[in-house]
Amino acid sequence: MAEKQERFRTLRGFLDGDEPDEDTYFAYSASLRIFGDIPDIQEITVRLGIEPCHAHIRGERKGTNSPPYQQDMWSYSPALPEDKPLEEHINQLWAEIAPHEDYLQELKKTLTVDVFLGYRSNCDTAGISLPPESLRVFTELGVPFELSIIVT
Repeated sequence: MAEKQERFRTLRGFLDGDEPDEDTYFAYSASLRIFGDIPDIQEITVRLGIEPCHAHIRGERKGTNSPPYQQDMWSYSPALPEDKPLEEHINQLWAEIAPHEDYLQELKKTLTVDVFLGYRSNCDTAGISLPPESLRVFTELGVPFELSIIVT
């Protein structure tokens, strides 16, 4: 009789010979970030017609023991559940900011404008695939495709 073959979703689990007793999960995000020396952070909100999910001013602190922020920042992520595929996050973000492409290009002259992508999972043997249309935001804004990968 053949032995039961154990499957591992992480290298750590394989090396330890044991995986935590939890379901495999994947979490995705896409955010428009604008940072640098922003003269009027509220103007970005008004011009884009979108409330930021996060904004801070240089010198503010995240907490009492945190160092002060070194630059201003305005950030927005679409309100999608994080278990939705990455392409949905990207496509929704682009649908909301595409009408403001000219303004974002203007901001790029003095500020950093990027699209921050997040991929978080407890499985280190997986990957992503994106349809070409989901890459449009990067080519239209002229920003690099960068993906933050976190395996817990």
